[in-house]
Amino acid sequence: MLELPNLDAGHWAVLGLVLILAVTFDFINGFHDTANAIATVVATRVLSPGWAILMSAGLNFVGALTGQAVAKTIAAGLLDPKAVSSLSFAQSQALVMGALIGAIIWNLITWYFGIPSSSSHALIGGVVGAGIAALGVDAVVWSGLTQKVVIPMVVSPIMGFIFALLLLRLLLWLFGKATPPLVGGVFRRLQIFSSAFMAYSHGSNDAQKTMGIITLALFSAGFALPLDAKGTPGIPVPVIIIAATAMALGTAAGGWRIIHTMGHRITRLDPIHGFAAETTAATVIETASRLGFPLSTTHVISSSILGVGAARRVTGVRWSVAFNILRAWVFTIPVCASLAYVSYRLLDLIF
Repeated sequence: MLELPNLDAGHWAVLGLVLILAVTFDFINGFHDTANAIATVVATRVLSPGWAILMSAGLNFVGALTGQAVAKTIAAGLLDPKAVSSLSFAQSQALVMGALIGAIIWNLITWYFGIPSSSSHALIGGVVGAGIAALGVDAVVWSGLTQKVVIPMVVSPIMGFIFALLLLRLLLWLFGKATPPLVGGVFRRLQIFSSAFMAYSHGSNDAQKTMGIITLALFSAGFALPLDAKGTPGIPVPVIIIAATAMALGTAAGGWRIIHTMGHRITRLDPIHGFAAETTAATVIETASRLGFPLSTTHVISSSILGVGAARRVTGVRWSVAFNILRAWVFTIPVCASLAYVSYRLLDLIF
């Protein structure tokens, strides 16, 4: 059970608003990133959109229940917990709200234009931008930001591209003498499992970010949360359930604009290509989740799709679409940090 702090009615109302914003972000993250898990399996027509979304929603929920390492990175690995605890109630909640508002605005913009940007980096940029507005640049844990965000942000898409390319080349070599109907039949079945693995890994990484931001809000509001040896607050069970549910419901809503971009506009996909891309991306993401890296699942699956396209031939990829995706990746963190910075300043005036 959570030990409730002594807050007045106004403070409870503000905290409630923060939690609503967090759940809203998680829901938007779900439908924004539905494509991560099902774009390839829908593009190859292995599953109908309805069945693919149902499977993805369920496994996103299950995956979200399986760890806390990423959530702890968001809750205490980006901003100095002692600096955050020094803020007044209004300032700390404005910080969390500013981070969420910045991330939500960017997610909606990129969803509208069908650009598969990173919800994870949107939230990270929001936390950093609002943190700078509230506490200054010294409160940012730059070593944690570099080691757990920037380096994985650069390395993970490269790994996705290379490993997917190599895996597809290996599969094409192993099945080089098989007939196309045999290859198609085998990988139509296997792609169901790879898509399920992708959905599970997405939940295990992405839903934890909302758990982390909610925990940050509760901790800064005075909730007595258990701390580990590093002083990082633990993630309460109700928070885990809420984040997992919101992610699953958002996934069930579907994000068809981005599904179309990833499934059809980057490269032509057959079941063997979808299997290679999903298996590679899910493996990279799941490894990162256990290490506490708030990875961009969007970056990894997008780069894996590019890898399987390039494995056939360089001209098999629509590089103009890939460039537009890359441009969104580059701008996500600084734009969201700026939006969050401005949002915090406005909220600070209101509160």
